[in-house]
Amino acid sequence: MTVTLRAARADDLIAVGALHQRSRVAAYAPFLTAETLAEPTPAALGQYWRERWSYERADHVLTVAEREGQLIGFSYLGPDDQGDPTTGLLHAFHLEPAERGRGLGRMLMANALAEMRSRGWRVAALWVLRQNGPARRFYERGGWRPTGVTQEELVGSTPTVLLRYRREL
Repeated sequence: MTVTLRAARADDLIAVGALHQRSRVAAYAPFLTAETLAEPTPAALGQYWRERWSYERADHVLTVAEREGQLIGFSYLGPDDQGDPTTGLLHAFHLEPAERGRGLGRMLMANALAEMRSRGWRVAALWVLRQNGPARRFYERGGWRPTGVTQEELVGSTPTVLLRYRREL
């Protein structure tokens, strides 16, 4: 069964939100409580993506992966949040939990990096939860390296630490 990557459309955003919720629950369940992960709901994340896409779509790229018409992953990239015009930021990268370890992540990442290069960025950056070992290993296998920069973010009401990673394009 063939996987197709394509630019997202407005009618994809509710499904993107639902997938985002499933992905984060599967990834963060080993270190965050079920209560913390219960919010936001899939519907709330769908609304979040509708709102975000409405004001960022001019300079951001949302790519969806689908198989047989079903959304199975997405990437979201745009300008660097630190203001460096030579750097693109991978804002979000999520897979359907059952798709992990099957090559979809590598396919979606190769596409995201190619898109960043086509936009003229020379460096790619991302933020990842320090406790998310599987994601960190995935990124490191793909040539990403931690920069030593951290920031704190709330997931629900739980403080978490994000690590900044980067790689040359």
